[in-house]
Amino acid sequence: MSLPVFAMVLAAACMHAGWNAAAKLNLEPILTMALISASAGLFALPALVWFGWPVPAAWPWLTGSIVLHLGYYVALAEAYRHADMGQVYPIARGSAPLLTALASLTVLREPVAPLAAAGIVVLCAGVALMALAKGGGKPLSRTGLGLALLTGILISGYTLVDGLGARAADDPHAYAAALFVIDAVPLPLYVLWTRGRGVLGLARGLALPGLGGGLLALGSYWIAIWAMTVAPIALVAATRETSVLFATLIAVVLLKEPLVAARAVAAVIIVAGIATMRLA
Repeated sequence: MSLPVFAMVLAAACMHAGWNAAAKLNLEPILTMALISASAGLFALPALVWFGWPVPAAWPWLTGSIVLHLGYYVALAEAYRHADMGQVYPIARGSAPLLTALASLTVLREPVAPLAAAGIVVLCAGVALMALAKGGGKPLSRTGLGLALLTGILISGYTLVDGLGARAADDPHAYAAALFVIDAVPLPLYVLWTRGRGVLGLARGLALPGLGGGLLALGSYWIAIWAMTVAPIALVAATRETSVLFATLIAVVLLKEPLVAARAVAAVIIVAGIATMRLA
């Protein structure tokens, strides 16, 4: 992966941690995620007009991605209801690159250099330590752990699907614009269906995190989709997980979640894994 692409994916990781914090900063994470999804779609509309719809070959991938993203949003929101962001985010985001790398090797037959593979393993070890570390906050329940792992599986799924879809589309920007515009519909409808119209009153008070999070989500994943057309999917997925470090910082500084020594060591291990992949 070239240095410019690496730097762009790091920026995407920072933005991703930012919109997750917007979802966790209030008591209605699923509603905030619906607003984030809807606002990201609105922001993407001008791009869709400019780039146009992707070619027909990309549509099966788009359809699969929409389904996986809906499952991801619901699983992540439920995970945030049962555990701290500093627990959920590292497990969900950190388990995904290992799953993605395995799928890239076995299904896509996309090779990963030995040093890069070692970096992915080191990163996942750091994530495991981060997840197992016990701070002064609430303990990680089995439900929270299960939902975080399910989220990681869904992340791996939509990452692979979108990487292949963007390549099939010829133009990754057309694919990304279409994805965000279409993805703006299912989650808000799901929230209305499960929560009723009364949720609309709550939505007014969440407009700011919804709009800000939508802009961050748009920039974060748009960059990732583009990067997967110019670099191996497994490396992009793993590099993007530096968001774990940004999320931990946000959790400690803004959400006032405790940072114990084990989590600090885990953060260093994660950085070592990322550095190893960069040297590959």
